[in-house]
Amino acid sequence: MPHISLRPLPSLIFASRWLQLPLYLGLIAAQGIYVFHFWVELVHLVEAAFGSTTALDKLVTSIGYKTTAPITTLNETVIMLVVLALIDVVMISNLLIMVIVGGYETFVSRLNLEGHPDQPEWLSHVNASVLKVKLATAIIGISSIHLLKTFINADNYSDRVLIAQTAIHITFLLSALAIALTDRLLSHGHSSGHGTAS
Repeated sequence: MPHISLRPLPSLIFASRWLQLPLYLGLIAAQGIYVFHFWVELVHLVEAAFGSTTALDKLVTSIGYKTTAPITTLNETVIMLVVLALIDVVMISNLLIMVIVGGYETFVSRLNLEGHPDQPEWLSHVNASVLKVKLATAIIGISSIHLLKTFINADNYSDRVLIAQTAIHITFLLSALAIALTDRLLSHGHSSGHGTAS
């Protein structure tokens, strides 16, 4: 395919997409911080399971769990809240990967992963619309984990917080449905237009 040479101004404008590169590199650094945080919490969980009260206190503080009875050993509620926090970290990391890989592929430059055994399935047909729907779905998953953590630890939250988090989660759901419906209508209209033209 012959190389297309652009005039200076269009060339400069097109090259400005590389300004996004530091942003994606920054997200990779944030991903590293999440990995570190995950392992710190996991190590504390394992230490608490073997009877470390110091690790248990750190876990209870990090998940914001409060109870009138003193917590001397690892109980099911604390384990559940810690595991949900770890799942939350994983889901946010997945969201970061989608933004980093999908965003770079869509807005900056091709990764040329065709034929690579580890190419993500969704990356083969990624575009701005697909990325929006996937990000919305990922955000709903993260919101669901947060809401579940709040309900398990409901005694430490006011009714106002519980209602607000539920309303925010419902808003995310409705927003994702609206994005998916809009994308479907636009795709259907686009394909119908092509069918008419042919």
